[in-house]
Amino acid sequence: MPTAPYGSWRSPITADLIVSASIALGQPRFAGDCVYWLESRPTEGGRYVIVRRRPDGSTEDVNPAPLNARTRVHEYGGGDFVVAEDGTVYFSNFADQRLYFALSGGEPAPLTHREGVRYADAVLDPARNRLICVREDHSGGDAGGDVGKNGRSTPLPEAKNTIAAVDLSTGDETTLVEGHDFFAYPRVSPDGGSLCWIAWDHPNMPWDETALAVAGIGADGSLSDERVVAGGSGVSIFQPEWSPDGRLYWVSDETGWWNVWREAYGHTGIRPDGQSGTEATGQRGKEAKEIAGAGQTTGPLQTGGRAEAVVGMEAEFGAPLWQFGESTYGFDGAGRIVCAYCVAGFWRLGRIETATGTLSEIETGYSLVRDVRVRGGRALFFAGSPDAPSGLVSMDVASGACEVVKRSSSIEIDAGTVSRPVGVEFPSGTGARGKKQEARETAFGFFYEPRNKDYAGPAGELPPLIVMSHGGPTAAAAAVLSARVQFWTSRGIAVLDVNYGGSTGYGRAYRERLNGRWGIVDVDDCVAGALYLVERGLVDGGRLAITGGSAGGYTTLAALTFRDVFKAGASHYGIGDLSALASDTHKFESRYLDGLVGPYPERADVYEARSPIHHVAGLSCPAIFFQGLEDQVVPPNQAESMVAALRAKGVPVAYLPFEGEQHGFRRAENIKRSLEAELYFYGR
Repeated sequence: MPTAPYGSWRSPITADLIVSASIALGQPRFAGDCVYWLESRPTEGGRYVIVRRRPDGSTEDVNPAPLNARTRVHEYGGGDFVVAEDGTVYFSNFADQRLYFALSGGEPAPLTHREGVRYADAVLDPARNRLICVREDHSGGDAGGDVGKNGRSTPLPEAKNTIAAVDLSTGDETTLVEGHDFFAYPRVSPDGGSLCWIAWDHPNMPWDETALAVAGIGADGSLSDERVVAGGSGVSIFQPEWSPDGRLYWVSDETGWWNVWREAYGHTGIRPDGQSGTEATGQRGKEAKEIAGAGQTTGPLQTGGRAEAVVGMEAEFGAPLWQFGESTYGFDGAGRIVCAYCVAGFWRLGRIETATGTLSEIETGYSLVRDVRVRGGRALFFAGSPDAPSGLVSMDVASGACEVVKRSSSIEIDAGTVSRPVGVEFPSGTGARGKKQEARETAFGFFYEPRNKDYAGPAGELPPLIVMSHGGPTAAAAAVLSARVQFWTSRGIAVLDVNYGGSTGYGRAYRERLNGRWGIVDVDDCVAGALYLVERGLVDGGRLAITGGSAGGYTTLAALTFRDVFKAGASHYGIGDLSALASDTHKFESRYLDGLVGPYPERADVYEARSPIHHVAGLSCPAIFFQGLEDQVVPPNQAESMVAALRAKGVPVAYLPFEGEQHGFRRAENIKRSLEAELYFYGR
């Protein structure tokens, strides 16, 4: 085996290979006897394509080019399409954000008429020939601009979010629910008589506090007798669903962990003894009627109702709702749930017997499971393992037998070149810059050692390390085979993917470690993880780099500015000025920093103290910036102001702006360019 310096190994995993052989997959669906999913194809400019798979295994694209099935509600989208049992597909088109429909085998055509309006998370209401969806109105008519109920003045008109019905014959729209800043998960009960949804208001994010509401649907389609079932008061509700027998389930972090709950007497209010539940609910029923009004929410979020935990354990059955339609469980009849759950950063698949609450793990070998859908004894979900990239999996619920329907990557990596993740836990302090403090917390991550069957490092030499800081910051790193991680490890560069305080998968308390301390806890954890590996003789302490995108880009820049550990860094559409982000971003995240940093402008001093742009004097190592020029989440001026400041100081800096890209890169040529440029930059 040839000996070569770490970082110089020739790798079969090239940027060209990654972009030509990789796609992003999401949103599996059952309808009729077919299976559907969404593909984001870098080689087609990042276009989102709905794929239909027939029982014989043949596939076809539902939306031909240039149609792009992607909504921009909340800018992060999700819930981009829904399918009727007859195979008619309804989807949002990216260019005009209108809803389109495509009959089975037919050409898509527009359904809605309005401009400046976006739609997401739709469900069918077949009894009334309509869709019910989340609608985000950017047309300006009713959009804010004044001082709202949250007490904050918005300098620009703020989009108005509602739950709306869309007539499938005419495209006409009717507002069903309004009065809150955000909505998600409108879901119609099996008998068509009830609608549930979740709602939340500024300054909360959906993982901070949401409330689950239910209302009856009248013969004319209007709502009445609204009641709030769960949530509020610092509780986050995720994914409400109706069981086949009409009982309402949801995921709640009331205990500090996202566990599965349900309404004790079902949505009908009838108790197991046959008596009405109205007397038992008492004040809840009175409050529900008072806030119901004319079938629209009008007041602050309230709690009420009787609920019971189906499963209670220190595991996460939910995830941060960055995109609509996230699903971690589904029903295999009224008596069984197939679910995904996370324990200490590793995802598993399981069955819950609803009568007893018994959870049993389904052994699959997967370490990441998401987007679970269940129907007719089969489950669809996306899953991956340390040895295989994620893909769409179909499973027989009874036997647990799995079939991979579609892989996200066709790259074949020799087992001798695959670096497997090792879960690591390490102590982390919360001290001042450059000072090692007494360990006060435990942080987590996945360590990948350099590995290439054709090379070995020189005796006495330790490999360089890239610390990866994920976005969100509520997202989480997963222990799944990633071609992008292997891109580095196969070249002789070690990787530490950090789940710093604030990450999900470890309970609410760990998630809230970052509250008020963004730019401190995350930076401390990334620094502590790197030093932990240095102290154990696994990596070279003189060759440490850090990289991250979005919120991870901010952590990267803060680590480079306020610590003296890393020798280089790469910011992908990252944040350099927290004040600019607080005053110039989209509605969904416009109050996000209230919890992570503090209210703005009241705590402008904290924003300035933690913004790298105001402390460039402390940044003296090389940095490279990658930025989409159409990014509405982190506008280009964030990167450009940092680059200008570093150039004025004479620090080596590179800047790669990409036309036509938003928050995250989707086009093959730009993904390739950013990978190769980051590698070249570290080489310099």
